[in-house]
Amino acid sequence: MTDRHHPLPDAALDQLFREARTRYAWADRPVSDATIQALYDLMKWGPTSANAQPGRYLFLRTKEAKARLAPFVMEQNLDKVMAAPVVALVGYDMRFHDQLPAQFPHADAKSWFEGNDALIEETAMRNGSLQGAYLMLAARALGLDVGPMSGFDRQGATAEFCAKAPGLETVHINFLCNLGYGTDENLYPRGPRLSFDEAARLL
Repeated sequence: MTDRHHPLPDAALDQLFREARTRYAWADRPVSDATIQALYDLMKWGPTSANAQPGRYLFLRTKEAKARLAPFVMEQNLDKVMAAPVVALVGYDMRFHDQLPAQFPHADAKSWFEGNDALIEETAMRNGSLQGAYLMLAARALGLDVGPMSGFDRQGATAEFCAKAPGLETVHINFLCNLGYGTDENLYPRGPRLSFDEAARLL
């Protein structure tokens, strides 16, 4: 077997999954632009249907940018959002198929979607969500902590950040993900997980 067919070391698995926690408080430590770039350059390799890559990301780093988001965040989540060094708006582009001739050149994949709004929505939402998960795993792999949340008005956030922004008019916001170097402040006891027999079947 090649190296890629061996499990990662336990320390890596702990960092990605077993000891990783959703964070609610953050150290006073900035996340550099170079780290955000490295995060994207790692997560972009995750697979998507027909290499569609519908995910789109806005990284809010300034107080002014987060203040624009604040009116759309549920009250119980607002302090978490405003305190995070970076808030990623994870979205998906409803015109992702325009990129398919370049991204999936061995088939006329764009024609699969043209005029089929239901398929566009389903593909964009599903694969954009997958890419959001890749983003969180990539962040953990690079030493960042994450705090994903859906307690916000995503239509309002979409209107504020995308609807009138050149190049983002067809992007819909899906969920938020706070990024930074987390602390244990306000950390709840870890919730239980379903057992294999409760969640899975071998057929």
